Amino acid sequence: MSVKKDASGRRFVQAEVEVPGTPEEVWQAIATGPGVSSWFVPTEAREDGTVVSHFGPGMDAVATQTAWDPPRRFAAEGELAPNGPTMATEWIVEARSGGTCIVRVVHSLFASSDDWDDALDSIEAGWPDYFQILKLYLMHFRGQQCANLQVTGFAPEPASKAWEVLTRSLGLENAAPGERRSTPAGTPRLAGLVELTGQLGHPHQLLLRLDEPMSGIIHLFALSMCGQVCVVIRLYLYGSAAPAAVSHAEPQWQALMNRLFPALAIPGSAG
Repeated sequence: MSVKKDASGRRFVQAEVEVPGTPEEVWQAIATGPGVSSWFVPTEAREDGTVVSHFGPGMDAVATQTAWDPPRRFAAEGELAPNGPTMATEWIVEARSGGTCIVRVVHSLFASSDDWDDALDSIEAGWPDYFQILKLYLMHFRGQQCANLQVTGFAPEPASKAWEVLTRSLGLENAAPGERRSTPAGTPRLAGLVELTGQLGHPHQLLLRLDEPMSGIIHLFALSMCGQVCVVIRLYLYGSAAPAAVSHAEPQWQALMNRLFPALAIPGSAG
């Protein structure tokens, strides 16, 4: 992964994924507020063209729509960071044979130095995880109502230790793709199929497709940053009962995070 540059001075990164669905179905997932909220973070697409993504308390990303060509392409612009340069983001959907589409996202900015290259690299590095969730959503839960939550805690390094604490407490230690796992008594109830475990560059993560207590996806990971470890649990539940289920589950997950990582635990957010 690296920032690319062209003769105009544009600096950009991009990521893409092949997903199941028609262009119209994929468009609903990546270009509408309810669709994006079903695999990314809670997102609002307002009538005035403003798009707001809620990453957590005080962590809203705001962009303004600049192009709209359904179901093929849309673009938006917003600040890369407070007082940072403007970043343009373009989404492209390309149909493939066999009922799939390529989804490509390109982030671009104009800068005379490499001061913002690390931020662009970080954005690029985050897409593979979210794209895995997008693929699962389109394959198994396409078009269903979704409610999600995220709880976050912090722990001392190393990340391997925090990951061991988290997975052992949830009965998910040494999980392998294709296994069915469930959480033990005394923790929020979950059961489902392991879809993904750690990958190159991001070894401490786990993705499960849930069937208990209802249909959903859970993504857990531990990542070193700024001298400490960020531990995150993202839960997506699908169906008409999802909002009530998330409201019930959020305090349980936050209590678990606070218990496992008490010294540095911080409040989470729900959508």
